Formats: sequence, structure tokens, C-alpha cells
Amino acid sequence: MKRILASLLILLSIASLFIGAQRISFAELLQFGGEAWELIWISRIPRLVSILIAGASMSIVGLIMQQLTRNKFVSPTTAGTLDSASFGIMVSLLVFTSAGPLVKIAVAFVFSLAGTFIFMKILDRVRYKDTIFIPLVGLMFGGIVESATTFFAYKYNLIQSMSAWLNGDFSMIMQGRYEMLYISVPMVIVAYVFANKFTVAGMGEEFSVNLGLNYRQVVNVGLVLAALVTSVIVLTVGSIPFLGLIIPNLVTMYRGDNLKENLPHTALLGAVFVLACDILGRVIIYPYEVPIGLTVGVIGSGIFLYLLMRRRTYEQ
Repeated sequence: MKRILASLLILLSIASLFIGAQRISFAELLQFGGEAWELIWISRIPRLVSILIAGASMSIVGLIMQQLTRNKFVSPTTAGTLDSASFGIMVSLLVFTSAGPLVKIAVAFVFSLAGTFIFMKILDRVRYKDTIFIPLVGLMFGGIVESATTFFAYKYNLIQSMSAWLNGDFSMIMQGRYEMLYISVPMVIVAYVFANKFTVAGMGEEFSVNLGLNYRQVVNVGLVLAALVTSVIVLTVGSIPFLGLIIPNLVTMYRGDNLKENLPHTALLGAVFVLACDILGRVIIYPYEVPIGLTVGVIGSGIFLYLLMRRRTYEQ
């Protein structure tokens, strides 16, 4: 399966370089240093790299959150992480008006991490830990944060600015505007290093402590990874809903629950899924473009509903 995903990723990546409002032919590429090469280096390759990083890193973050919470329907979308990062962006636009992107990432990261910790505390106090009830609590918590964000954005006339930041879209990605995504790469490496510890932590605090694992430290590392990756993706690309939820579930359906073995498959499938959705968005109303947040949201919500019904049928 990994070879199939890798082959599909290569084919879609090549296709992505040639799809856009301005057509590029192989004959033009033979003229090295021409206008076609300039377009590829400035726009198409940065866009492709940002798609691959965003798809892989957000999917891995979703897998880690599901492992730590022991719930297949927890992700940055359903745990308030994404909404908390959006609130942090609103605060950075309001308070740090002239600040650079790194400051905005830091502010969004702090709020994203705080929101994720609050969700985990709520999770500890919930007695009825039903598979579907927990993400619904997360959606309610995220809805409260989102409503607060909308209120302050409307009050201080930041609605348009917030919409520009949060609308998932790769069309504006070009050289010099995507490099912050590279912050996600070392986070993915850390996730692979801690994979076995995340697996043990997912079995519960008592079990982890009995095995000599520092449970709280491992959980905190996972939450920091989730918050930082989410903040970077939201600030650079925008919101990509349901990605961290559906991809880990699809992988575990055919691979099982071994986190370390699932990481490469999750990264590959996430990158392939986002790349396929991006290509679909570029060709469906060519030469115009459907934002990636809309295409992933529509397709992802359908898969999410399928997973919900499948889980209910299985439990009955």
C-alpha cells in the first residue's frame, strides 16, 4: 500500500506542476531559463511543497491527538485546537498590528496550546466517555471559542482580515510566502521519535506509569506538537477542516493501531488527499479555482459522516 501511495503521490505531483491558469508544456520546459521555468520555481514548486507539508503534518497531528485521547474522532478540528489558533490570530491582528509572521505564529501557538489543554482538562472531567460524545464536546468548545473570535473581530472591524487568514487557500502561495511551513518538518521528526511513547500513553495514565513512562511529559509533548503545527498551517495556508480526523481513521482501518508503523502511511495518504483535492479545485471551474478549505471540507465532511455511521453500526 505504501508503494501505491508513493507512486500516486509522484504522479499527482507532476500533474500539479502543469495545472494552473497559465498552461505549461514540456516543449517550453526544454527551453531552460524561460518564462515557464520561472513560473515553476516561483509559484508551482512552492505550492506543491506547501501542499505536501500541510497534508502530511496535519494528518500526523490528528493521529497523535487520537492516540493520546484514545478517541478516533478527536482532531484539531474537533478539539478546539483550530478555533483557538484562530482566536490567537485575531489577538495578534488586534494587539500586534505591525508584528512579523514569527510573532503571529507565537501568539497563535500560545492560544492553540491553551485551547488544547483546556479540552484535555474537560476530557478528564467527562465521565461519559462515549466515542462520539467526546468530539461533540470538542465541537461545542470550539464553537464557543469561534463565537468569541467572531464577536471581537466584528467589534474591531477585523472580519475581512480574519477571513483572509482563515480561508484555506494555496492560490497565494509563492516563493517567499510559504517558508514558515518548514517549521512543521522537525515537528514530524519529533513525532516519529516519540511514536512508541505516544502509543504507550494512549493506553492510559495508570498503565503508562506502571511501565515507567512519564505520562504527563509525553502528553504535553504531543499537545505542543499539535498546537505548533496547527498554528503554522493556519497562518500560512489557512484552515483545512477534517484533514486530521479522516486520514488517521482511514489508515487505521487497513493498518491497525500501531502508531509508529502508521506514521509513514498517514503522511503519504494525507499528502495525496490534499494534493488530489487541490487539483480538483483547480480544474473543476477552470481557469478559476475553488479554495482548498472548501474542497477538503465538502469531501471530508462526507467521509466523516460515513465514519460516524460505520462506528455506530459496528457498536450495535
